[in-house]
Amino acid sequence: MRTVVVYALLLLLVVSPVDAAVDMQFLQSLGDTRYHKVESEGIGRGYHIYVMLPQGYDESSHEEYPTIYLLDGGALFPLLSGYYRYLNFGEEIPDAILVGISYGSDTFEGGNYRSTDFTAKSSERDYWGGAEKFQQFLSDELMPLIESTYHSRVDRRVIFGQSIGGQFVLYTAMTRPNLFWGHIASNPALHRNLPFFMAKHAPCDTKSKRSKLFVGSGTMDDPRFRGPALKWIEYWSANEDRPWQLKTLNLAGHSHMSAPPASFRQGMRWLFTTD
Repeated sequence: MRTVVVYALLLLLVVSPVDAAVDMQFLQSLGDTRYHKVESEGIGRGYHIYVMLPQGYDESSHEEYPTIYLLDGGALFPLLSGYYRYLNFGEEIPDAILVGISYGSDTFEGGNYRSTDFTAKSSERDYWGGAEKFQQFLSDELMPLIESTYHSRVDRRVIFGQSIGGQFVLYTAMTRPNLFWGHIASNPALHRNLPFFMAKHAPCDTKSKRSKLFVGSGTMDDPRFRGPALKWIEYWSANEDRPWQLKTLNLAGHSHMSAPPASFRQGMRWLFTTD
């Protein structure tokens, strides 16, 4: 009986959490990360916002930093934060603030509305088409919060998105090309509304310094995504009347889901090493 009791106590020690709260300070790749819960008045839903500050960030300093807004932040913020630290340590990319925009779930039932927020309208999906409202949330609610709270450079905003997040990057580049200085679209998914993206939506102001748009497409991407993306690339590469500097790159050997780190590295290097 005594042996049974000892085993039962040991089992409880193994399966019971020591502490319900997880201390993140020893995950050094996440650096100084802050959290905000933002309830959007325009959209009527909330977002979980994670902000990672660059190493050596000083609240009392006047130094400002480029700020990278990561769509699908629930997945891409932890993935790219650590990768950013490595690239930054190797002096491949500059010090920057990372902002992850998370739904806190992968499912629609759990509150993930990416298929609405990131997309232009489509006759194939009645719940697509919320990109304009989401863009307003960024410009009118989230960016003012970030830029009033942290040392964020207004003239060096960058947005990164993968798949339909990449669709939103193209949407905002085409409708409000100067809202962000830099745009990185990874494997943009345009399979349900390609015609929208083959038309001009904003004037090309050649007198002002144009923003920059990087589009990465994995050579092993699913054909239903890869085909429309290549059509977009072909059309806009041949069209000089566009409101941004354009760089496109085939990501050799990358599939739909493996491409984000490669797009991030290549896109960031191009943005910050070209005039």
